Amino acid sequence: MIKSRLLSNFKNISHGFFNSEGGYSNGIYKSLNCGIGSKDKKRRVLLNLKKVSKRIKVANNNLVLLNQIHSNRVKFVNKNTTNRFVGDSLVTNKKNLALGILTADCAPVLIFDPKMQNIAALHAGWKGAYKNIIKNTLKKLREKGSKMRDLIAVVGPCISIENYEVRDDFLNKFVKESIQNKKHFKFYNDKIFFSLNSYLKSQLKKYNVKKIEIINKDTYPKKNKFFSSRRSINEKLNDYGRNISVIMIK
Repeated sequence: MIKSRLLSNFKNISHGFFNSEGGYSNGIYKSLNCGIGSKDKKRRVLLNLKKVSKRIKVANNNLVLLNQIHSNRVKFVNKNTTNRFVGDSLVTNKKNLALGILTADCAPVLIFDPKMQNIAALHAGWKGAYKNIIKNTLKKLREKGSKMRDLIAVVGPCISIENYEVRDDFLNKFVKESIQNKKHFKFYNDKIFFSLNSYLKSQLKKYNVKKIEIINKDTYPKKNKFFSSRRSINEKLNDYGRNISVIMIK
């Protein structure tokens, strides 16, 4: 589990960015697969989630997850429910309610407001980022009393620019949004590469978030021990596990 340097300064916050190690799943899901929506055996996924809950020190039924759809939809929660909300961002100000985000190359983003005691966890792939999942999450935090200058935002492990090759239409889409977005791309040997965490950082800064931490851990290489959608597709596997990132106010 990877910890944020900035969030670790606060004793009333429990958080972590988990990789694929330390769980109960086998095969392509080995071992800490937390993806309820994967084709893994549900019993093993639930055991993995139970282990994560224990590590975060939250009751099993107080770990809130989403049915993620690469959208810009944000949900404020004050209790867990068996009906999983459809969207890509969770916000709460309740103690002992852990917000969990699942990723496999997309970026998990954890946000904390130490003054208002608000937290958020969001799933930001390129689609959600492009559709303003960052902006909408910050708007929800603002509705709950947060000021942007007080927020601490941490962009967790995701696919790096070196392994995120894209096509011309992808580049054109982002440049059409803003010519400034070209700085998030690299061009090498007639290939185009995109930096997801750089784009997310620029969006956070755009809305006046000052305290931003980027955890530069690439989810694509096997040696880093993260689940990776792109790596699984390149290896022609029929599915992949999901990494979990969690934040909670104690």
